[in-house]
Amino acid sequence: MSEQVSPSPSQQGCILLAGPTASGKSALAIAIANEFDGVIINADSMQIYSGLSVITARPDPQEEAAAPHSLYGVLSPDDYCSAARWRDMALAKISACHAAGKLPILCGGTGLYFEILTKGIAQIPSISDEVRENLRELQRREGNQVIYDRLLQKDPQSASRLNVGDSQRLLRALEVVEETGIPLSEWHKKEADGPILECPRLWLALLPDRQWLYDRCEKRLDWMIDEGGAVEEVAALLQRDLDPTLPAMKALGVPEISAYLAEELTLEEAKERIKLLTRRYAKRQMTWVRNKMTEANVSSAQDLESLKAEFFPFIRHFLLTLTK
Repeated sequence: MSEQVSPSPSQQGCILLAGPTASGKSALAIAIANEFDGVIINADSMQIYSGLSVITARPDPQEEAAAPHSLYGVLSPDDYCSAARWRDMALAKISACHAAGKLPILCGGTGLYFEILTKGIAQIPSISDEVRENLRELQRREGNQVIYDRLLQKDPQSASRLNVGDSQRLLRALEVVEETGIPLSEWHKKEADGPILECPRLWLALLPDRQWLYDRCEKRLDWMIDEGGAVEEVAALLQRDLDPTLPAMKALGVPEISAYLAEELTLEEAKERIKLLTRRYAKRQMTWVRNKMTEANVSSAQDLESLKAEFFPFIRHFLLTLTK
């Protein structure tokens, strides 16, 4: 390990490390944490839930032991974590890192999290339990089409961006207009508000070759199901009889393995469906990085040593600027 650069807490910044699933973010984050005395803070919307470590590709116990990790598996799958709630938790962790003289490393693939952390979000009033439960009961009883049709009447702009199968986003949009009388599309036009990350930040992004990434995603999914225990993990989740509209129940792979366990799909059909959805998800993540992380240092490297060689000089320079 080279000599570490440690600015005072009041001057410290943070690293924002983003990229598509299976691109090597976790391994790079551990290397950065070990080299620069850092703490890895989760910026993935599904890895925040417990009980989903395999299917969400959370850092395993050996990886978590290799460097300090925070906000991984800290919420129960029966909880609901909005982007604003994650932002508040992340800001608290960043402040704690700075107070301890540690470098915060935000690592994940949820672009909305990074956007809200650095730019803020329109402050939408909280949804009452009555409205939320009524709409979820309606969805359970009559299905997504009824939710979509009602949203189409009350917020056609939001409905036009969603499909009937997108349960979570349909419910969210309808909750907002039912609770506030204002469409979600109008809330999004309001000026961003709320606390944001004020300290200096260094953006790092991984954008590997697409076919290489797809191959990695597929090999990882095969391992998850054939050896990693993903099927058993989802079976244990289903035994809890949770509300199917909860975010954790919509994690990539959970609905498909649930369908396999219900004998609605064969295991191979479930695997192929997850692989297709994973490719689409990775493509959306790469598009977000290209369009939103315009100030990032970007690498297409496909191995850890190359990533370290590219990024470590940027990090050293960044930390040195904080000590001046």
